[in-house]
Amino acid sequence: MSEPTPTARRTVLAAGAVALAGGALAACGGDDKPKGQSGSAPAPQTAASAAPSSGGAGKALLKSSAVPVGGGTILKAEKLVVTQPTAGSFRCFTAVCTHEGCIVGTVANGTIDCPCHGSKFHIADGAVAHGPATRPLAEQQITVAPDGNISLA
Repeated sequence: MSEPTPTARRTVLAAGAVALAGGALAACGGDDKPKGQSGSAPAPQTAASAAPSSGGAGKALLKSSAVPVGGGTILKAEKLVVTQPTAGSFRCFTAVCTHEGCIVGTVANGTIDCPCHGSKFHIADGAVAHGPATRPLAEQQITVAPDGNISLA
């Protein structure tokens, strides 16, 4: 039986550092869009401009009455946040913070707030209001039906 070739500690540490760096880069990802989305950002939807769902739209996420004016509602299971910046104007964003991937925790005082590192995003457009995040929340297209049901477009 032959003896195993000794591996220098420096080689093992270098390989580990490369593996960790690769994982960190993958976790930071440079793509602001949710998986499966491509092309330019979708046009904002509001209650006035959103068309009622017609066949291909998703199931209702919530009723418009569940979204306070000047605030929003976080749908943790769907990883979405629906806001109503002004009466009758609804917006939807991913609830995944663009800084480190935490799920946002509250919507208050005109911002969507991440509990992990303090990032805040404007409820009207998902833009960064306070870092450390540097990229806005990705907007999702929604429709608001005449019965008040809000669905993904």
